[in-house]
Amino acid sequence: MRASAVARLEAWFGRRCAPLNTPGAWRKAAWLAPLVFGCVSLLLGQDDGWDMKNYHLYNAYAALHGRIGFDLAPGQWQSYFNPTLDILYYLLVTHLPGPVAGFIMGALHGLNFILVLAIAGQVLDRLGPADRWRVPLLLAIGGMCSVGFLSEVGNSMGDNMTSLLVLAPVWLLLRGWDLLHAPRGGNALALGAGLLMGLGAGLKLTNATYAVGLCVALFAIGVPWLARLRLAFLFGVAVLGGLAVTAGWWFLTMWREFGNPLFPQFNNIFRSPLAQTHGVIDFYHTPQTIWEALTWPIFFTLHFERVSELIFRQLIWPVVYLLFIAFAVRLLWRRGAAALPAPRERFLLVFFVVAFVAWTKLFGVHRYLVPIELLAPLVAWLLLHRLLPAAGARRAAGWVLVVCSLIVFPFGTWGHTDWTRQSLRADVPTFAQPDQTVLVTGLAHPPLGWMVAFFPPEVKVVALAGGFPETPAWVARIRKALDERRGPHYAMVQGAIDEQKDRLAARLAWADRLGLTRDDSGCRRLDWLTKKVRLRVQLAPPMAGEGRACTLVSQPKYVMDVAAENAATVARVGQNLAHYGLSIQAGACRTYNAYIGAEAKPYLLCPLEKTQLLP
Repeated sequence: MRASAVARLEAWFGRRCAPLNTPGAWRKAAWLAPLVFGCVSLLLGQDDGWDMKNYHLYNAYAALHGRIGFDLAPGQWQSYFNPTLDILYYLLVTHLPGPVAGFIMGALHGLNFILVLAIAGQVLDRLGPADRWRVPLLLAIGGMCSVGFLSEVGNSMGDNMTSLLVLAPVWLLLRGWDLLHAPRGGNALALGAGLLMGLGAGLKLTNATYAVGLCVALFAIGVPWLARLRLAFLFGVAVLGGLAVTAGWWFLTMWREFGNPLFPQFNNIFRSPLAQTHGVIDFYHTPQTIWEALTWPIFFTLHFERVSELIFRQLIWPVVYLLFIAFAVRLLWRRGAAALPAPRERFLLVFFVVAFVAWTKLFGVHRYLVPIELLAPLVAWLLLHRLLPAAGARRAAGWVLVVCSLIVFPFGTWGHTDWTRQSLRADVPTFAQPDQTVLVTGLAHPPLGWMVAFFPPEVKVVALAGGFPETPAWVARIRKALDERRGPHYAMVQGAIDEQKDRLAARLAWADRLGLTRDDSGCRRLDWLTKKVRLRVQLAPPMAGEGRACTLVSQPKYVMDVAAENAATVARVGQNLAHYGLSIQAGACRTYNAYIGAEAKPYLLCPLEKTQLLP
């Protein structure tokens, strides 16, 4: 009975997918995918992610307004990441209505679908007529169901954008496969692919792992070794050229300002006196033991907090990992040419494996895997067809990849809020002498870098106790910034946000729409509902003139004392500032409004006084 049901389900799916097996379906999908992901971005809402608030917006603003070296790390140590990629997002959200900017970002991210489809079409060029068009299309759809990609649709984190410049050179080399095998014919292809990859690596240095992977994959092409070496060399030179185009100006700026082109990272090499001698600052996400390294895809799937600040559900990585192990065992067992992948498949598999190993060694942050996670369903398909007969592999791949695609839903994101026409806005007081004012922050979280753009450009912004790897020379710069200006100086502090207040208003509005606050009968039903469902609210008598028979209020344990929360935050900031010879004037803080989309982000400005510098 179960076998029969499975067969019927497979037959139904086959009939539904049959219209996809045409070139026209590819063309329609290529047009629709960007529109679909533009709409997904609209549904998710305005980007409210930590990275955007910390440094993505600030870095672009600083680059466009000449603030590099003027401020001191308002976006913490990430203030000194290359801002070139962030400029696009900054211009969109500052010049276009919020929903329009979000749609454009989502549509651009949707272009990844076209590249994954094109790569699958090149690698699976020997499929039979029944599958020639629909299998690559379904694998591309499966790739777009990767949780890393979905979690970043429409936001400013950059992985979905630079993945275009990782996938494009892979497609380009596959598209010109025959030229790569011709004498001297692949030189232009290798240079073009390397340039594209270098552009992506320059925009986001974490993409360097993919440059390594693709360079090694060129040695898997079936040409003489000297030709492979030539192609890899040309590719590498072009990568450096692309890197120079998108990041060269930034490296020079960092070298001039701080004595380290990658400041403050890799300071164990460049030895700038302004930062500690760290290599890659964030090393928590990489394997810590041999056992973890050997089982990393399975390990991080079970302990996702090791590779991500957010916990996502995914199965594709352990599936691909186990398939690679089975494939390696099969190769060792059979030791024959029949077990080897086809040339294009071999090229893609080498790129995939080397890039993953390099990522594991250097970064281990899940979202940096977006480019090859998009290709993971295609890789799984290839491996299954090397392990099983064609019919069994096709059936197994169908079930496995459907499960891997569906398990990610509903997927989490890095933070969104409701749309408003103006993406970001803030009320800022008038400063009598902004050119004599320093604005400091004293906590790493929540980030306040995004606020800098709203203050007068003459105000200098300095982050204290923000996670920057300080040295005495860096602290001396901070003291100099404070001493050079007469003041008044201020601390900027994130105000408390009473999220329960908004929830209460929404639930009361629904109760009104349902007529549950109109009369005693409705109030009794509403009282029963609040006691049966955890709504964090309870029934209360209405205010005079409110026009209701009853109303809702927050349960006492969920009522926030905003003033007390703000006072506690100011006290924590004050403890941090004391180490820099600063104190907050008691009772002098004032609260102002700021918004990301529809989400209120109140902040406090607190006048500062200079005190004795603590040891």
